[in-house]
Amino acid sequence: MDELLRFLLTESPAPASLGSVGDWWTQHLRLASRFSLPVDVAFAGGFSADRLGYAFASGYHSALRSLFPALPREHRYALCVTEAEGGHPAAMHTQLSGAEGAQRLEGTKAFVTLGTAADELLVVASEGQDAQGRNRLRLVRIDSRRPGVTVTELPPTPFVPEVPHAELRLHEVSVAPGEVLPGDGYERYVKPFRTVEDCHVFAAALGWLLQVARRSSWPDEVREELLALAVTMRGLAQAEPASPAVHLALAGAIDLFRRGVDGLGPLWERVDAPTRELWERDRLLLNVAGKVRAKRREVARQKLSQVE
Repeated sequence: MDELLRFLLTESPAPASLGSVGDWWTQHLRLASRFSLPVDVAFAGGFSADRLGYAFASGYHSALRSLFPALPREHRYALCVTEAEGGHPAAMHTQLSGAEGAQRLEGTKAFVTLGTAADELLVVASEGQDAQGRNRLRLVRIDSRRPGVTVTELPPTPFVPEVPHAELRLHEVSVAPGEVLPGDGYERYVKPFRTVEDCHVFAAALGWLLQVARRSSWPDEVREELLALAVTMRGLAQAEPASPAVHLALAGAIDLFRRGVDGLGPLWERVDAPTRELWERDRLLLNVAGKVRAKRREVARQKLSQVE
């Protein structure tokens, strides 16, 4: 903890210009060798980013490293879930077929974050249906350059356009023994990732705001409030992501983050024009998945009310 706080309080707040995803990755790797916890890498990556988009990229990648700690940090990853009908279990039509040792992947993922930049893909696929007619989902880890894998970059999004997204097509892609991860692909990986991603992406956003605050001479009290919220988010990032209590604490922390950001108003006049303009363009990123967060909060309240 002390090492991260010293970094956020004393590291030079003048970020290097990041002209591409490649530049971001070089910087992210350097920071990943400095900090052992993925959430600390998210904070540091956000602090060192010259815009919110690359802060998000560090948060997203750190979230994957947190959920999959055995993954080598030297590789870039993308979680491939969303299909034409959405990201819920019933929407998964990508198929994993064949016997172990001779399995194949077939299907399409409609929207993959950092897809064109990934070295490895973590693909959710169906093995078929159970007795109740529900998808039996698995998670498969494959090389993005494997024969049968086609990654096509999508048009830039209106905000954080520097972060690439892609369509993924899989045609008779061979799956080697050991590349199908153990456990239910949705319950064990996709569902908790929503919580893990929120913790790490908001950590990265806080790191970026602390850099802007120091660089723009915002009041000490504002910087210290951001730092206190960073400590809260760091703790939540290391907690059990399936816990209803953690879900409620995270919802409260995100509310505090939003109120804090809304209260910054006039302080943005102290920020250089390019940074301020990028913030106005990109801040909508932090509203993505708002309905999912609201549902997670309501479910957590219901579960905890049954215990009382």
